[in-house]
Amino acid sequence: MQALQHLFDKNRKWAETTTKADRDFFTRLSTQQHPEYLWIGCADSRVPANQIVDMLPGEIFVHRNIANVVVHTDLNCLSVIQYAVDVLKIKHIIVCGHYGCNGIRAALEPREHGLIDNWLRHIKDVYRFHQAEIEALPTEQEKINLLCELNVVEQVANVCHTTIVQNAWKSGQSLTVHGWIYGLEDGLLKDLNVCITGLDEICKIHRVK
Repeated sequence: MQALQHLFDKNRKWAETTTKADRDFFTRLSTQQHPEYLWIGCADSRVPANQIVDMLPGEIFVHRNIANVVVHTDLNCLSVIQYAVDVLKIKHIIVCGHYGCNGIRAALEPREHGLIDNWLRHIKDVYRFHQAEIEALPTEQEKINLLCELNVVEQVANVCHTTIVQNAWKSGQSLTVHGWIYGLEDGLLKDLNVCITGLDEICKIHRVK
């Protein structure tokens, strides 16, 4: 008996349905990849990048991790960004968080969670930067949701501070970095009005000449 047979059955049904709707879909998909977007999102299973923006496979390049964090020493994330920018020549990088993020929630809890605590410290730093603003809110859920938003803004800045993105701008490549957040309860995206298009829009201390 094939392990997880029901998933293979679902896969076969999906492939058949897709082929019936578009006979050449997989043939085209196998020979090209020209997405204009890189999505950096949370690994949460409730936040599927393609479905949220109603895009087909091949139309959006995706990197996901706990709480959509961009760390300057994370070679996995940096490699994805480098490939997307330098090879695929994507035009937009979207950092998308979501309300009610369990990674954000865990970062606010004063208890040990295991190895992931090392990752959550990056979110704790965001909290530290904005502690007074967050703690002024009356409910725990409001605090979590604000930190979800602030974390996106911080990660947008981290993307812009990479030499990858800055070198693209210096070479004249058209590249915009966006900050969005997704609502689990209504399925809607919210633009956090963070949209960076060039070197002159980031702090001088982070600019690489």
